[in-house]
Amino acid sequence: MALLIALVVGFAAIVTRLVLIQGVDPAHYTAYGESQRVRTVALPAARGSISDRNGFDLAISVPRPTVWANPRLVTDPRSEATALAPLLGQPVASLQDKLSGNGSFVYLARKASKDVGKQVKDLKLDGVFLLEEPTRVLPAGGLAAPLIGNVGLDNDGQSGLERQFEAALAGRPGELVVERDATGGDIPGGVREFNASLRGDDIQLTIDRSLQYAAEHALADEIVTAHAHGGMAIVMQTETGEVLAMANLSREIKKNGDLGDVQPAKRAMAVTDVFEPGSVNKMITIAGALDSGAIQPGDHLTIGDQIKIANHVFTEHDPHPVQSWSITDIVANSSNVGAITIAGKLGKQRLNNYLRSFGFGERTGLSFPGESAGILADPAKWYSTDMATIPIGQGGVSVTALQMLAAYNAVANGGLYVAPKLVRGVLDSQGKRRSTPPSTTRRVVSATAARQMTAMLDEVVRVGTGTMAAVNGYTVAGKTGTARKPLPGGTGYKPGAYMSSFAGFVPAEKPAFSIMVILDEPTPIFGGLVAAPVFAELAGYALREFRVPPPPPVQAAAVPDTTAERAKPVGDLDAGTTTTLATVPRATR
Repeated sequence: MALLIALVVGFAAIVTRLVLIQGVDPAHYTAYGESQRVRTVALPAARGSISDRNGFDLAISVPRPTVWANPRLVTDPRSEATALAPLLGQPVASLQDKLSGNGSFVYLARKASKDVGKQVKDLKLDGVFLLEEPTRVLPAGGLAAPLIGNVGLDNDGQSGLERQFEAALAGRPGELVVERDATGGDIPGGVREFNASLRGDDIQLTIDRSLQYAAEHALADEIVTAHAHGGMAIVMQTETGEVLAMANLSREIKKNGDLGDVQPAKRAMAVTDVFEPGSVNKMITIAGALDSGAIQPGDHLTIGDQIKIANHVFTEHDPHPVQSWSITDIVANSSNVGAITIAGKLGKQRLNNYLRSFGFGERTGLSFPGESAGILADPAKWYSTDMATIPIGQGGVSVTALQMLAAYNAVANGGLYVAPKLVRGVLDSQGKRRSTPPSTTRRVVSATAARQMTAMLDEVVRVGTGTMAAVNGYTVAGKTGTARKPLPGGTGYKPGAYMSSFAGFVPAEKPAFSIMVILDEPTPIFGGLVAAPVFAELAGYALREFRVPPPPPVQAAAVPDTTAERAKPVGDLDAGTTTTLATVPRATR
């Protein structure tokens, strides 16, 4: 009897359970069953490409095999790990741990080579599978790499343009929903849904691949020749502000002090890093004075080889007697005393206004990750010596290479500032092209002041400190710079360390290109010897590639003949031309 009662109770319990499962809450259990069989596989989107202005690819995505496993389907973790270890370059113990896990998905190797993928597939191991993931490849190697930036393992932009345009380049991931049996095989007639991924947009830069290659190689050669720590070079199309080349190179400093090989810098230094510009900054001081009427191009000033500002004496690079120099003499000879004297006529507030109008103290508008605004203090907080150091590009002013180039480009454009530009257009996955708008512009100095400044800068290259920037058959306008390099933390200057530069444009009569070249701690230290020759090489290459003929002669601006004895091309040392500046702490100038 007891047995009968137990059987009845058991049968009642089974019936009750069946009623609950099939009648009361069937959807819950149906969904639970499907969750054991239905799998969602992510389908990564192919990242859009980055190309140069002519459509040559600089960064593309290609599929690479990723090796993964479902540990629940692995039958012999030890033997499978032993077979995979030499192919994946991983320890057997590490792979065995992954293959013995409790989950249903684990990566074994991300984005392996096609050869490795084939060998893994040929092993036919239980529970080990392949899927394709897009991998970023630079067809031109490290060309423009600091500018392009890096992509992470999960195909996301980490730096540079890859990060800046992440939303456009990344695309939209897809997914594959499948119903599989206990062995991992697809169930015939089971659930199968496919949502394709959407490829990212393509970005076309203003960079010219050939000119970029020339810029990097010319700069690298000079870095080696001059034993420099690194360097930057930028070529800009004058009228449009389009950046045609931007080279950022560095060298590792070894523990013993030796310099390693020249290689792409870890970041786009020309946009992210600041330096005290030195004498290239004198162009702004003098252009502002010409524009404001503080000086006239025909003026002659009494210039000695030293001048006292507050309690400090500032001197020229080469001693000379007190002389009557024209404004052109002051520019061509890179006279510190002359530039400081002119700044005094211009005044603190107007000098500050022109520096800011030329783009100092604010970002260029590129929206490039990590772009610096430079350093330019409020004139109310300037030190007593700043009216001497800032006009000659030291102390209270620091800029990026791109900011300084944009300032020279404004003079090349007849006094019109043109915002730098790096992207020409975007091509979406449907093949529709969207061109970027023209660069914004603003008036910085009058066209007359720009012509007068150009004529003076032309003298720098013709007979002044920048003769090595000359390009055969063309006139060049530009300025040399050799500035002391601040110590980290801004507590003074690194002994014997200089940033040497040349900024200018060509042809001077009708500029097509503006170019900036900077060498970090070169030997010799003078911009006229190390940066000017790189400028000449890049200018010549750009003129040939873009087929710019020498323009016909035009009427020069009303600038008088020079009268002073010409400085040698090396005579452009800026902060070093003061007898006391090197010993004055930068925080208390």
